[in-house]
Amino acid sequence: MAEEHTRFPEDPRRIVVKVGTNVLTAGTSRLNLAVMAQLVGQVAALHREGRQLILVTSGAIAAGRQRLGVKRDRRDIPFRQVMAAVGQSRLMYAYDLLFGWHDIVIAQTLLTRADLADRGRYLNARNTLLALLDLGVVPIVNENDVVAVD
Repeated sequence: MAEEHTRFPEDPRRIVVKVGTNVLTAGTSRLNLAVMAQLVGQVAALHREGRQLILVTSGAIAAGRQRLGVKRDRRDIPFRQVMAAVGQSRLMYAYDLLFGWHDIVIAQTLLTRADLADRGRYLNARNTLLALLDLGVVPIVNENDVVAVD
């Protein structure tokens, strides 16, 4: 039986990049700005080539732990929501600074599963993302961990 392979366009115009917490922290408990700068540099190079990029990121909870100096690895939802509330602005500040070095404007987009499950909210989010891309803005998408419970 022949294997089926997913075929990707040879020269994609729109690219979605997903970055998890483990990448952003380089396996530690802190955001690693050197790793983030390298990642942003790669995204910026694609942006300069005329690609439309969406960056899907994690890391708000880790950034909150770092900011508050919390070492314990609690997993309960209220704790994670508090860490995300503290960390989201720090995560976006880091991205804004790093993309700014490349003269690239970013936009924060916080979504939940409910936003994508509801047709009207999904279309609003989609239209916003497409409008941002048309303006040359790099949307940075993260789950809205402050209200998400799954």
